[in-house]
Amino acid sequence: MAAIPLKPEYGPTLGQLLAPRWRDASRLARALAVTAGVALVALVVGAALTLENAHYSHGGPARFGFSYRDLYRTAPEPGEYVKVQRRAHGRLEDSFAVGPLLLPPYTGALGAELPLYAASYIKGLRRRYAGFALGGEGKTLVNSVLAYDILYTARVEGRTMFGRNILLAPELAHPRAGVQIVMLTSPTANAQVTTPLEVGTVGVLELPLYTFTIG
Repeated sequence: MAAIPLKPEYGPTLGQLLAPRWRDASRLARALAVTAGVALVALVVGAALTLENAHYSHGGPARFGFSYRDLYRTAPEPGEYVKVQRRAHGRLEDSFAVGPLLLPPYTGALGAELPLYAASYIKGLRRRYAGFALGGEGKTLVNSVLAYDILYTARVEGRTMFGRNILLAPELAHPRAGVQIVMLTSPTANAQVTTPLEVGTVGVLELPLYTFTIG
């Protein structure tokens, strides 16, 4: 491809300035320069890939997906689909896990069924977590899809954590298969998170919840 003509007042170009030195350089110097250039390009590409969001998607009756950053995939617990976490010096700081939700047969609206189901679900949380203390519950929205919030504090891995679980089903007629989103944040993980209600609204858990889609 021919070079684009350059007006004399805009010259000389960087290539023109470096050409004499390049011609006079030894083969070793040229090889080192090329190697350094390739390494620099690789570094830039690697940095760009690091800054990109990771994405997870799951098929099945309740298909879902979400994006995340600064969280790392870890082995999910039995019954969970996926879990991403952030740890500092080995201690859990934030966790975002998704597992299945299966509602019993019902005839009313989903908005009425979720609070009824939540009563037995909360009993299960009391058995699961030491020091469980319910902070509140109520209807919420996840990307405009009706869901149900359960807010609590509990001891996880020996330390107090803020918990926020969301029960969510796709927008279908009387859906039974859905998901439960389990979010945990240490009270010291983010100064803006001072109550379980704020879990998933700021910090590293905001992105996976904000991008969460189902159906």
